[in-house]
Amino acid sequence: MSALPLSPPLIGVTTSEMRLAEKVELTPQGDPPDREMALGMTYLRAIERADALPVVMPPLDIAAVQPLLDRLSGVCLSGGPDLDPVSYGGRQHPELGPTERDLDEFELAIAAGADARGIPILAICRGEQALNVARGGTLLQHLPERHGSIAHRQSEPGDRPTHAVAVDPESLLARILGRTQIDVNSFHHQAVDRLGDGLRAVAWAPDGVVEGIEALDRDFVVGVQWHAEGIIAFPEQSALFSGFIAAAQRYDAARAEEQAA
Repeated sequence: MSALPLSPPLIGVTTSEMRLAEKVELTPQGDPPDREMALGMTYLRAIERADALPVVMPPLDIAAVQPLLDRLSGVCLSGGPDLDPVSYGGRQHPELGPTERDLDEFELAIAAGADARGIPILAICRGEQALNVARGGTLLQHLPERHGSIAHRQSEPGDRPTHAVAVDPESLLARILGRTQIDVNSFHHQAVDRLGDGLRAVAWAPDGVVEGIEALDRDFVVGVQWHAEGIIAFPEQSALFSGFIAAAQRYDAARAEEQAA
């Protein structure tokens, strides 16, 4: 008897933006103001376009991490605010932006848990930074202090690339993108400094900022500093999501085979 076809992979997407109650605009038909999650729909549409099912993960209690991962085929670590340097033993820079410690704790636990299980991870912008920290790396807290020749927080719309990125031709990222030179958008204040364990830098902006990282010991653990979901109309960015979902399908197939054994 032939095996049943696998369902579309279920991809958990972290929610890294929070809106405080005092900044929530009350509408006549809406709920009372409260602390809210915020996540751009572009992440979810990009994952759906790649033939997977996205599900949003709010910052829950750490006890929820493993039960969540039991159900997921892949994890997308989304963009958002600065990470608090306490998560990697650093001191706060005077220019550090607003941080959310409970959000950091949950997202880092999700990243570490998924990584330990071999669940495919696509980490975007802040997500790349969280992935690096989850593997023991550190961050540059205020990019203009170290890198000033590129505007890493562009004023142009998010669907418009504004600077080039060089990609290591020997990397998984280059194979997926099908290119070693690409143009990307840029909306970040922090970036990778010391690489985490088992990670390597595979893409760079012209000013030397690390724009891509990947794990040497996993099928698909890839981080990009740009917002690939915002420029999904470009074939190489669409290919990044397709490669991620293909890895999630492989993970599901291996899990089903293991359960059937």
